[in-house]
Amino acid sequence: MDAFNHLLRGLAIAATPQNLLWCFIGCFWASIVGVLPGLGPLAGMTLLLPLTFHLDPTGAVIMLSGIFYGAMYGGSTTSILMRIPGETASVVTCIDGYEMTKKGRAGAALTIAAVGSFVGGVFSVIGLMFVAASLANAMLAIGPAAEFVMLTATLLIAGAVASSTLPKTLTMIVLGLLLAMVGNDPLTATPRFTFGSLSVADGLSFTALAIGLFGISEMLTSLRGDAGEAPRAPSLKEMLPTRQEMNESVGPIARGSLIGFLFGVVPGVGHIVSTSASYSIEKALSKTPEQFGKGAVAGVAGPETANNATTGAAMIPLLILGIPAIPVTAVLLAALTVHNVQPGPMLITERPDVFWGLIASMLIGNVMLVILNLPLVSIFVTLLRTPRSYLAPLVLLVCILGVYSVRGSAFDLFVMLAAGVVGYVLRRFDFDLVPFLFAFVLGDRIEVSFRRAMMISDGDPAIFWTGPAAKLFLVALVLIVVYMLASGFIRRRWPG
Repeated sequence: MDAFNHLLRGLAIAATPQNLLWCFIGCFWASIVGVLPGLGPLAGMTLLLPLTFHLDPTGAVIMLSGIFYGAMYGGSTTSILMRIPGETASVVTCIDGYEMTKKGRAGAALTIAAVGSFVGGVFSVIGLMFVAASLANAMLAIGPAAEFVMLTATLLIAGAVASSTLPKTLTMIVLGLLLAMVGNDPLTATPRFTFGSLSVADGLSFTALAIGLFGISEMLTSLRGDAGEAPRAPSLKEMLPTRQEMNESVGPIARGSLIGFLFGVVPGVGHIVSTSASYSIEKALSKTPEQFGKGAVAGVAGPETANNATTGAAMIPLLILGIPAIPVTAVLLAALTVHNVQPGPMLITERPDVFWGLIASMLIGNVMLVILNLPLVSIFVTLLRTPRSYLAPLVLLVCILGVYSVRGSAFDLFVMLAAGVVGYVLRRFDFDLVPFLFAFVLGDRIEVSFRRAMMISDGDPAIFWTGPAAKLFLVALVLIVVYMLASGFIRRRWPG
């Protein structure tokens, strides 16, 4: 009952006019970002990140999280109508979603995707309500040594599931850790790697790096793509699924909710893993597996539900453990840190307004997204017909204004542009930028927890494998290292 009482208080916070406005702005912007190929939740969040620095912490995290889970809704639109994923999590939806479009069932596919996304999103929020308090109490017993091992394990998980080869992944991790050390020492305030410049005394701007790497580089990458076939907006009648299509969706939606939630809780395992798992399971359970790839309803309902269930569950490692489970939550971590709100086991007791206000806003936001996405399909289709060369200058202008508004530093603009060019080049050579972002965000905390643990033990490294929590995380760390080495060997031995 305590969880429901807290949720009611959270609803009172989230339902204030200003927070409802920020939630709506986040969801509406997310729907546009999710629809536009070449952008995605990460780029969409980094573009509006500077705006949140002028908001209160609750409003900031409500708007950013609205972009996070909202972009997952919008991403299915292009997947179904054009076979172009609006973001990577919608890749699996392309398989059967576009085949349904070719059969004249695009509207039904969009409706089923929206319903599944709503159910999965709500299920993950309810799960977050009941898991949060117990997990927070368990985390209070963890000291600096176990925290160091846990953060390192999270970093290596991100590397293990990266799309690039092992050497490229490790290069990105090392580069992220090195750049995280630029600025004043977090414990002694001694300048490091600043070369006498005051512009980097507080470290490199996360906003400039994130917008450059994931905003500018995404824009440059999308300009290289083909325009593709112009989509057609389905009529209102076509938006209604048949009774058989709805019956075929019930099981996949239920299973997708559970699959997405379980995968979302594991740090480093992203949406593409949960959606792929859901698709594979639905195909294995289907009485007509030969229909998959030819317009199977379950091939749309299951993955799209798992997609949004993963989104809500990914908030658990961020809010309770204080670690970003996936790259998008790293942006949320940065926004909360700017407002002096530290995610972790004490967040529920120290800032219940932020925690429960966020959870309640996610319920409200999922309702907003269903209302927004289905009636606005025709508008989104018109937007999809806009040439990317016309959209690129507008995106660039938003990036420049956003970065400059944070610290009023021209140096940050150079960092953003340099990061954008470097990010574009790295993408061209198949470097995955996700491990870099994890390393840059977690680098400071990894260093601080390591040094504090060594100070407590008077320099004895045995502190990292003493205590039940440290041993547990150390075992996870060893398993991850073994997995990374084995996967690298397999890639070299059997490239196909």
